[in-house]
Amino acid sequence: MQLSVHGKNQLEVTAALRAYVQQRLDKLDRYFPGAAASAHVVLSVQRERQTVEVTIPFDGLLLRAQESDPTMYAAVDLVLDKLEQQIRKFKTRVQRRQRHEGARPEPEVPAADEPEEDLVRIKRFPLKPMTVEEALLQMNLLGHGFFVFREAGSLEVQVVYRRAQGGFGLIVGE
Repeated sequence: MQLSVHGKNQLEVTAALRAYVQQRLDKLDRYFPGAAASAHVVLSVQRERQTVEVTIPFDGLLLRAQESDPTMYAAVDLVLDKLEQQIRKFKTRVQRRQRHEGARPEPEVPAADEPEEDLVRIKRFPLKPMTVEEALLQMNLLGHGFFVFREAGSLEVQVVYRRAQGGFGLIVGE
């Protein structure tokens, strides 16, 4: 696996730490047979918390995990466990979808009336055409509460989100 390791907040990444991250993330290679996967790792320190963020773009998906711990090595182990769990969850859903192809329930479409807040950050990213099921999977893999995507058939921008009452919602523009 190709690896890009960076320190944040003036953290210098030592050769030993880089080698440990490489050794641990190489264990994920078994999930990407025959593919050249790459990972972007950001290590940071804030007070007594050591934080590790790992992002792996793969086959149109984005696997991302972040963990903190008092020691950097333990944080690396925790983030690896989280990534393995995400990959297993993704593979299980893909296999289940392939077995039950065709039986897709339509998600609920609620209204989205939210009060305006002060704009703090703007984030730009390309919107990949995908189905609602793929968008839900991507949202769950990232651990976010919502996900913006283009619907594969109509190329409309849509948003899936996790409802406070449980389940998921879909916002479709008119």
